[in-house]
Amino acid sequence: MFNRVGVRLINQVRNASSKTEIGVVGVPFEKGQRKVGVGNAPKVMRDAGLINSLKQIHDKIDVKDYGDITYSIDHDISNAVPNMIMYEHMVACAKALSKQVTEILNDGRICLTIGGDHSIAVATVDGHIQAKSNVALLWIDAHADINTNLTSTSGNLHGMPVALLTKELSDYWPYLPGMDWQKPVMSIRNVAYIGLRSVDSFERLLIDNMGITAFGMEEVEKFGIDQCVHMALEKIDPTHSKSIHVSFDIDSIDSLEAPSTGTPVRGGLTLREGIHLMEVIHKTGRLSAIDLVEVNPSIGTKHNVDLTVSAAIHIIAAAFGYSRKGLRPKVDDLPIQTPPSST
Repeated sequence: MFNRVGVRLINQVRNASSKTEIGVVGVPFEKGQRKVGVGNAPKVMRDAGLINSLKQIHDKIDVKDYGDITYSIDHDISNAVPNMIMYEHMVACAKALSKQVTEILNDGRICLTIGGDHSIAVATVDGHIQAKSNVALLWIDAHADINTNLTSTSGNLHGMPVALLTKELSDYWPYLPGMDWQKPVMSIRNVAYIGLRSVDSFERLLIDNMGITAFGMEEVEKFGIDQCVHMALEKIDPTHSKSIHVSFDIDSIDSLEAPSTGTPVRGGLTLREGIHLMEVIHKTGRLSAIDLVEVNPSIGTKHNVDLTVSAAIHIIAAAFGYSRKGLRPKVDDLPIQTPPSST
């Protein structure tokens, strides 16, 4: 199958053993950082054939598109928290998105959230916890995103979601007006990073002091991506019983293969490694939610954008069972030619 941006996903033999139900929600939110364009990613990825790509994986995939998140801002909380830029926008969007994620999961579907910037993960993980409670989080990113408003050098909210989600860091925050619905109940012990290579100094302090599971690019080089994913899962879900949430920032992929993103960092994962990571997660059978964030169609040339969108779609497809080896048909031999009857 070919789509507009040149993503080639071969139509697989449609013989999956079990049904996969997916709920897609778009989040055209870009207030968590300062570069215009990332909010257009849900539309661009749909236009590039994302939904049809998912439907083509096998015959037992059912995809429901829940549309895009909308929200209303409470201007009374504008500038309510120091060094949290566009805070009132994040609060409003997050509340609406958390409810939507919970609804999708309660409908019995795996939730695929298309951002938007990475600040939206405050809502997606919260919504996942509301529906499933027992959640393990894989954060695939060049950055740790575990700053507080007092440690951030930028005030950009997309650098803070992990700190907002984890209960061990709750005492490091001031009162957050409008966020009473969101309780940081996830333990940092249930969070693992893969792909880190641009970590702020206070983030490094937290990772070291709290013993957070973190596989930077040094570890990926040392152990290989397959072992890193398995080790991460053993750390955050040793009983193999938790619902898995993968929050995937496209900047985890090296900028040679995914250039259209707001904070690119050289020396990242290859697309092949990103695909394999998702294949490993798929095989656990415990994947319940995926975020794909920080694709910015306004950055770079058309070729840059096409490369990045293509990479994102391949990564998502791998999470839902697309096999690079192909899928066998439910027969043991090729069709036999029937000779013409002689009369």
